[in-house]
Amino acid sequence: MKELDLLLERWLRCEFEQASPLLRQRFTALLELPDPDLVAYLLGNVRPATPDIAAAVDSVLTAGRIMSSAASAEPSPERPL
Repeated sequence: MKELDLLLERWLRCEFEQASPLLRQRFTALLELPDPDLVAYLLGNVRPATPDIAAAVDSVLTAGRIMSSAASAEPSPERPL
């Protein structure tokens, strides 16, 4: 699923290097989940019951929101009439 790939790739690109070893471990555990669970947690507003997975989900979603906000704040090119 493209949306899921974008969220996860964005986290890897923007957050991985500065993430703590614990958060990296949590992210790895998140990636090991079945795809339907990933979709539910990252796109479906379902809260994971496991605190470690919930922390990884929060980190991915926060990075996604920050990048989306930054992209929407950039001026768009003017369109010719």
